[in-house]
Order: sequence, then structure tokens, then C-alpha cells
Amino acid sequence: MIDLCRDNPDVLDPLRYLREREVVHFQRFGEALRMVQDKLAEKKFYMNDMNYMKNISDNNNCGCGK
Repeated sequence: MIDLCRDNPDVLDPLRYLREREVVHFQRFGEALRMVQDKLAEKKFYMNDMNYMKNISDNNNCGCGK
């Protein structure tokens, strides 16, 4: 479309703006996707603190703190 409108600046300027905006959006979505993929690829570590669990069960059976 830009090639077809080279002689009309009223059409050419908005088309250039929209093209530049689309490129920036594409880059930002790519960055966000990489961040999500990196986060999902991280190793997850879960720890069970048996002393904590024992204290809860010693204090009451429901663990609600009452």
C-alpha cells in the first residue's frame, strides 16, 4: 500500500506510523513470550518443612490456629 501511495502524503504518513507501531508491538510480544517461556523452563523447588507441619498438628488437629 505504501508503494501505491507514494504521491499522497496524507495517506503515506499514517501508513508509515501504523507500520512502525506494528513492528514495536511484534517486538514487545516477542519479548513477553520469551519471558514466559524462560519462567516456565525454570526448575521449581518445593520444600516441606516437617517441623512446621509437626507444630501445627501438635497445637491442634485442624491447623487453623484456634
